[in-house]
Amino acid sequence: MANLTSKPRASGSPARRTLNAAARAAAKRAERAERIDASDVNDSNDAKSSNDAKSSNDAKSSNDAKAPRRAEDQKSGRTVLIEPLDGWDDPPEPRPDSGEDDVLPARPGRGRGLLTAALVLLLVAGLVAVAVLGWRFREGRATEQAREQALAAAREAAPVVLSYDHRRLDRDFARARARLTGQFRDEYGRTTKAVVGPTARKYKGVVKATVVEPPGGGAPAASVVSASPDRVVVLLFVNQVTESTRITGSRVDLNRVRMTMSRTPGGWKVSAVDAL
Repeated sequence: MANLTSKPRASGSPARRTLNAAARAAAKRAERAERIDASDVNDSNDAKSSNDAKSSNDAKSSNDAKAPRRAEDQKSGRTVLIEPLDGWDDPPEPRPDSGEDDVLPARPGRGRGLLTAALVLLLVAGLVAVAVLGWRFREGRATEQAREQALAAAREAAPVVLSYDHRRLDRDFARARARLTGQFRDEYGRTTKAVVGPTARKYKGVVKATVVEPPGGGAPAASVVSASPDRVVVLLFVNQVTESTRITGSRVDLNRVRMTMSRTPGGWKVSAVDAL
């Protein structure tokens, strides 16, 4: 009895079955090749898209970098050329190595002006110094001459001013006044008229004054205390011998007298006498 459920065996020869298997294998290989080609195409498209995107970004970045420069160029504006005026000299350009762009160059005439001013000041200072030195020299010479002249005049005036004789009072007082000057002359006239003259007549007084001289000879004992061209103070050692009816014999008084000598148109004269 036959088995109804079993599958019928494939018909055909073994060679045909081998051909069918080869065809199926070729079909599978072709399908696999198509899938590989499709994958390569997709990868190529992706790489191209990536490259395009990168190029687009680079271009955008380049454009963005150039954009501020173009904007800056636009802000800088156009260069305007100005024609120089007649007689106008452009200032010199600063030196590249100076490092001070905002320092104005010195004017050529300013240095000469400063030099001229300095020379003028030096000249004036020199003239002032010469004038001062000349004045001091003349002052010193005049003072030295005043010392010599006043000292000699004091030695001559002291015996005349400090001496008198009751027998010739008017003459003695007149000679003394001729050696005096200023207020002291007036004071001497009042004193001799009111006091000295009447006393000398009453007691027959005689006074003789001399400037002390060294025993061995030499200049009289007189020296200059202070001096200026118009005023000299002299210290003298004066001896006065006095005779009168009030005393027996004669009396000698050793005095130190300070005389102030003043320059006048008539020469050096006594302007003050002080007994020390």
